[in-house]
Amino acid sequence: MDFRRWTQAIRRPTSGWGGMFRRAVSGRVARAVAVLAVAAAGAWLGVALGSPVRAVVGPVEAGMSAEVSWTGETIVDARPLGTLLFDTHDAPIRLRVTLENINTERARAMLEDPRLSDRLPALLEKELSEGIGQLIIRVVVSGLAGALIASLVVFRRPRAALAGLLSAVVMIAGVGTGAILTYRPGAVVEPEYTGLLSGAPSLVGDAESIVTRFESYRGQLAKLVNNVSQLYDTVSALPVYDADPTAIRVLHVSDIHLNLISWNLIRSITAQFKIDLIVDTGDITDHGTGPEDNFVKEIGDLGVPYVFVRGNHDSKATQRAVARQKGAVVLDDSVKTVAGLRIYGLGDPRFTPDKSVAVDSDPNSLAILGRAHATRLAQAFGPVDLVAVHDPTIGRAFSGTTPMVLSGHAHARSTELMPSGTRILVQGSTGGAGLRALEHDEPTPVMASVLYFDRETRRLRAWDDITLGGLGEQSVQIQRHLESEPGRTIFPEPTISPSPTGSTAGAATP
Repeated sequence: MDFRRWTQAIRRPTSGWGGMFRRAVSGRVARAVAVLAVAAAGAWLGVALGSPVRAVVGPVEAGMSAEVSWTGETIVDARPLGTLLFDTHDAPIRLRVTLENINTERARAMLEDPRLSDRLPALLEKELSEGIGQLIIRVVVSGLAGALIASLVVFRRPRAALAGLLSAVVMIAGVGTGAILTYRPGAVVEPEYTGLLSGAPSLVGDAESIVTRFESYRGQLAKLVNNVSQLYDTVSALPVYDADPTAIRVLHVSDIHLNLISWNLIRSITAQFKIDLIVDTGDITDHGTGPEDNFVKEIGDLGVPYVFVRGNHDSKATQRAVARQKGAVVLDDSVKTVAGLRIYGLGDPRFTPDKSVAVDSDPNSLAILGRAHATRLAQAFGPVDLVAVHDPTIGRAFSGTTPMVLSGHAHARSTELMPSGTRILVQGSTGGAGLRALEHDEPTPVMASVLYFDRETRRLRAWDDITLGGLGEQSVQIQRHLESEPGRTIFPEPTISPSPTGSTAGAATP
C-alpha cells in the first residue's frame, strides 16, 4: 500500500459517532506525524547535500559543513594529525571544518608583507566569520528547500507541502536558537584530541603545551608549503642530469613520520625530475597503528612504483597497508626488478613503539643480522643493483655484495664509499621528523635525493641532494654530485676467521 492510499484509508468514515471521532483524531495525528517526519528527513537531506561551503581563511582553504548530531560540537579535521573536537554548544547539529589545501601564493604574500602581522588576527577572524555566515545561509536555504521538495514528492498536495515547509522553519529556528543559547566561547581553548594526536602524546608534550604546539605547527605548514613552491621555481631552472637521457631516475625518501606535507614534496619532485620509481627506506608512520594506515593511501596517487622497506616505527600491519596501495612494492628479505633495477629490500627487525617487547638495538647485533642477510642475498638471490634497508648499521653489512645501499633512520643525510666499492647513502628525514620537529629548538631539515642510474650498466652516475628548511625555515638547496668511478669493481668484504695459532686474521670471502 502506497502512502497516498494509506492516508485515504485513514480518512474513511467508520460506523458510529465515537468511532468516527476517534478515527478523525487519530487520522489528524498520523498526518501531522507523517508531515513532520517527511519534512525532517527532507531538511536533513537538503542540509547534507547543499550546505557544504569552501572558505579561505588566511592561506588555508577550508571546507565547512553542518551535520545532524545528537551532541552539538565543532570538529576541526586536520588529518593525518588527527581531529580537534570542541564542545561549543548543545543543539543537535555539528559544525565540521576540514583543512583541505594551502594557497601557496597567498601564503607567500602574507609571509613577505611585514605590515600584515598586526592585521592578521583580525583578518583571520573576519574571513572565518564570513565563512560561517555563508554556511548558516546555506544550511537554512538547503534545509527549507529539502523539506519543501520532500513534502511535494511524498504528499503531492500544496497544503501538505506548505505544512512541511512551516515544520522545517520551526525545526531550523529551534536548532539555531538552541545553538545560540548554549554557545560556550571558552570551549575553543579546551579542545579534545582524537586520532593520531591522542595516540601519540609523546610527540606533542604535556597537556599544558599541546594547544600551543599544535597551533604553532599548523601555522608553520604555510611556510613549509611555501618552501615547496620555491622548490618548483628552483628545479625548473636546474638542468636535469643529461649524460644519458635514458637514465633511470630514483627518488630516495625516508623517515616521513606522518608529515602530510611530504606527499606534496614527493609529488613535486616526481613531476619535475621525471622520476621512474621511489624508494622509501622506512618509518613512514610513527606508531604503526591502524588509524595511521590512512596516511599511506597517498602512495596510490603518485603514478610511479613505490618500493618500501619497513622501519622500526612501522608495524607489520603498516607494511600490509602499504602493500595494498596501487604501485607499491614491499620488500622484506626479497628481491624484485622495478623500472629496470634489481632491488633487494629488508624490513627493520625491530618495532620500537611496542614497549611490551624487548628490542635489541645493539650495533653488533644489527651488524651480525646484516651480514647474515648479506650472505643469504649472495647465495639465494644472486647479484642485485641496489639494497634498501632502514638502519645504516644493517646496511653497511651489505658492503661488497652490491654497488649501492640506501638507508635512513638517522634523520641526517650522509654518504660513504666503503673500501669494497659499495656506496652507502643515508637519507635524512623527508618529513622533517614529523611532529618531533616541535620538540627541538632547531627545525629538522626536509630531505630527499634523486639518483640517476645508467640504464645499460644499472650503476649510479650522479645524484641530486634536495634540502628544504624545516618548520619556520624558507631555504631550499639542491646540490649535484657526480659518481667519480661509476664502473668500479665491487670487492667482497673480508671476513674474520680464526688462524691456526688461535688469533684472528682477515680472509676474503670467495
